Amino acid sequence: MGIITSATRMYLTRSFKPFTFLPDNGVEIPEISKVEHPGLYVHIPFCRTLCNFCPYCKVAFDRSLCDTYIEALKREIELFSRSVETPKEVSSLYFGGGSPALAADRIGEIIGKLKEYYRITDGIGVELHPLDVNEITLKRLKDAGVSRICIGIQSFQKKFQNLLGRGDLDITGMKRILEAADFETVSMDFIFALPGQRADDLKKDIQIAFDCGANHVAVYPFIDFSFTPTPLKAMERRKKRKLLDEITEFFRQEGCFRDSIWTFAKKKTNKYSSMTRDNFIGFGCSATTLLKDQFRINTFSVKDYCRRITDGLLPTALRCDFQLRQRMIYWLFWRAYTMQVVVDDFEKCFGVPLKKVFGMEVALARIAGLITEKDGIIHLTDKGAFYFHYYEGFYTLAYIDKMWGLLRNNAFPSGMKL
Repeated sequence: MGIITSATRMYLTRSFKPFTFLPDNGVEIPEISKVEHPGLYVHIPFCRTLCNFCPYCKVAFDRSLCDTYIEALKREIELFSRSVETPKEVSSLYFGGGSPALAADRIGEIIGKLKEYYRITDGIGVELHPLDVNEITLKRLKDAGVSRICIGIQSFQKKFQNLLGRGDLDITGMKRILEAADFETVSMDFIFALPGQRADDLKKDIQIAFDCGANHVAVYPFIDFSFTPTPLKAMERRKKRKLLDEITEFFRQEGCFRDSIWTFAKKKTNKYSSMTRDNFIGFGCSATTLLKDQFRINTFSVKDYCRRITDGLLPTALRCDFQLRQRMIYWLFWRAYTMQVVVDDFEKCFGVPLKKVFGMEVALARIAGLITEKDGIIHLTDKGAFYFHYYEGFYTLAYIDKMWGLLRNNAFPSGMKL
């Protein structure tokens, strides 16, 4: 897998130089005054129980530690944003984890701190564990200004809940509570390509989701990370493609719009995505920041995160200063994730036409049936979406798995190369 991703990287960047991540002393504050309309992300790493299939930065919930962490989080916002003189316009704000709703009583406080520096123009989203779907939690989120929620269902069916270590869900109660809550977006996450899973299993889950009030659904592939203790194994490629194609067609029959490789919405206004931004700023453990010329990732250690901020330093563990073509590739990767690339947006971002840099690659992708182009917008076909997914599997295991695996064991590593 490393050979495939390395060869692709070298070809597209026209360079043998890897992505080089160096340690950061936490002193330098990134210049964000010229960053246009970034997204904001906040990571709350606390969970009731630690699911064995989940690769994200997480720790068991402890009220005292959570309160200490949130105080540090507010201080990180202050440290990072101190050069912002008037509230800076940002596209959106998303809370991920972990189970951020475990801190629902303090979400409004965090949003208030962010609003001292940023003006949020396009909604606030929070991820929830199914057990967080109750009247008290949803009211607290609504009162705090949250307009979008995403519930990590994974599966409504007992056989897959057992595989994933999840308990039974009160579907009738969830439907009643969500109907009364009235959020702009109610998204539900499911895992596909589980052992023994068929299209009918997923269709059943998706239909239940819609019946419960979901207007946005994500079907993420199961990925066998090296550091997750799950005994489950990834599905074979041909079976996975057949399954994804069947599910995609089912969503179309349901009148849904495909707004990314894995997500489908009832309407274009029903959206939930924290990553599909040209630039974004992340706060909290493991949160990442993507600016025009650099990528930053915070430490995964809650205690070291809090300790470093107490010392008045940013909790950045590693940073990568991009070469121009490296940054272009990163931009294209996440644009393609949304199923379309607006050609003019590339030139606005980098000051050079897309096809002047990647014209041959665009032509080859069109010949291969991976993309179509109309009115200045490149669209991924279903075939293109599957092969994006297929390559992303290599990218995930060669890049994300290596980086997260390192940071899970070393709060502030000496560096790494990808």
